[in-house]
Amino acid sequence: MIKVMIVEDDPMVAALNRQFVGRMDGFEVIGAAENAQQAIAILAESDIDLVLLDIHMPGLTGIEFLQMLREQQQDLDVILITAASEIQQIQHALRLGASDYLIKPFEFSRFQEALLQYQKHFHKLNDNKQISQQEIDSLLGRKQPATSTSATVQSLPKGLTKGTLQTIQQVILANEAAVFSTDELAQSAHISRVSVRKYLKFLSAIGYLQEDLTYGVGRPIYQYRVAPENAHRLDPYL
Repeated sequence: MIKVMIVEDDPMVAALNRQFVGRMDGFEVIGAAENAQQAIAILAESDIDLVLLDIHMPGLTGIEFLQMLREQQQDLDVILITAASEIQQIQHALRLGASDYLIKPFEFSRFQEALLQYQKHFHKLNDNKQISQQEIDSLLGRKQPATSTSATVQSLPKGLTKGTLQTIQQVILANEAAVFSTDELAQSAHISRVSVRKYLKFLSAIGYLQEDLTYGVGRPIYQYRVAPENAHRLDPYL
């Protein structure tokens, strides 16, 4: 579970950010602060992974607070959520290591994109001791050159789309449980069970997922888990 702190002096905006986080699987709001002083108090008592930070606040600004965190070598990440759109503010925030920068007002889809991307980075960097150059390039948004046939983009089977496949992959990667069923994935992805089943069959066929049939009370259930050694097999389809 990724632990989140919201630092925002507008109670209505803070409540909206909390609501948005609540709609995301794998995230939990640990605390909310109206200024840097309150945020420092929360950090002293709680382990925080991600800060959703406004810039314009009483006392220390968001940029000054972020700079203080970096000087103290605080082991956490920051996404700026602010109405400040001046290029100097944005450059300063990015140079201080902000993971993303959202300008108010924004749609939930953009907020969701920011947190899903962060979640992907978080698990990649925290669940592995070493990663490959290809994985680093993927985290940094670099496209892999098509230097060989294996790097060529492959066509999906009829009836499957790249967009839905990406959504399903993101939900799978965000799933804290190592094993999941068709129904569980369909519920988390907000996609029909019939459609999800088609994608799971495809992902199993290319070896990205391992499929197991389990027997319990009632009908047998197919359960799935990612095969880490075959994770690269999905890349040509995305």
